[in-house]
Amino acid sequence: MAFELPALPYATDALAAAGMGTETLELHHGKHHQAYVTALNGFVEKNAELQGKSLEEIIAYSNGKADLAPVFNNAGQHWNHILFWQVLSPNGGRMPGALEAKIVGDFGSAEAFKEAFKTAAVGQFGSGWAWLVLANDGRLKVTKTPNGSNPLATGEGKVLLGLDVWEHSYYLDFRNRRPDYVTNFLDRLANYEFAEAALKAA
Repeated sequence: MAFELPALPYATDALAAAGMGTETLELHHGKHHQAYVTALNGFVEKNAELQGKSLEEIIAYSNGKADLAPVFNNAGQHWNHILFWQVLSPNGGRMPGALEAKIVGDFGSAEAFKEAFKTAAVGQFGSGWAWLVLANDGRLKVTKTPNGSNPLATGEGKVLLGLDVWEHSYYLDFRNRRPDYVTNFLDRLANYEFAEAALKAA
């Protein structure tokens, strides 16, 4: 069974008013994410060891294996983007009570969380991701990963939010101003309701 590009949970122009333009979404979802899916399916087709495995199983199987690095990168990016489209919302930026209480408890304040997240996202050299995870000790923490890696691969906890900081995710809207892109995500696009639901499910 081939992997497929998931449909966006909103129209391609739905996030424009909140700072992520239609062209960015069309290219990022329809071209970049599709390319990861296509490449991953090609690798699976050629490798019997990968056939029948779930996306998560492929990530675990290929993680740390130099000869399977392209498999890991494309599987990781497919997983990362499936999450990414869900953590964006045209009505983003509003933090519901239970999540805010947990964030304040673990970071000191919502502002301190945002500062930590921005530091991770801006400080990720080159391409990669910033994450809010529920760590294995039950506390929220901010982390970052390079390229197509993610907390599923690093074992750092359950993902509540993830932000793509590859240039293709922000260059059309923010040019080289990654800090502004990150701030805009946290204040206007982040689907904190999704994060709270993931927290409660964990």
